[in-house]
Amino acid sequence: MLDIVKIGDEVLRGKCTEVTEFDEAFRILLDAMFETLEEAEGLGLAAPQVGVDQRFFIVSLPDGIKKEFINPEITGTSVETEPYEEGCLSIPGVYHEVERPSKVIISAQDAYGVPFTLKAAGLLARVIQHEYDHLNGVLFIDHLDEEEKARVVKEYEKRNKKGKRHN
Repeated sequence: MLDIVKIGDEVLRGKCTEVTEFDEAFRILLDAMFETLEEAEGLGLAAPQVGVDQRFFIVSLPDGIKKEFINPEITGTSVETEPYEEGCLSIPGVYHEVERPSKVIISAQDAYGVPFTLKAAGLLARVIQHEYDHLNGVLFIDHLDEEEKARVVKEYEKRNKKGKRHN
């Protein structure tokens, strides 16, 4: 299992670099990320969330969709949007409704560097957009207005201070 980086760590706010090595070590990292995601009971996990400054993320949905997206580019989105309550493994316990396009088209590479294009809708489209944001230093709370974002961050910080003891 890998450690999941929490809000406040600078790796979550940078723009990630392209993946150039599609070797066995890279595929082992992907497998470790899938194990971490399963253990954390999440739907997606981006490289910066495990402290890796590279452009890739994984998705594993309850309906059996399990896929990696390496060097992804969202090439199209629908005009239609829909709200959905999102959370993030890097901001545990925080959930908020976020409006996003209901469909996306994404081009990426698989674990061996083979390119593909995928049209996604519903939950898959939502998770792709959420994880893609991570590769550009964007967290889901950045989609909230400034006042709501500040309230959510303050609530998170307050909740996480309670559990710590200072001696």
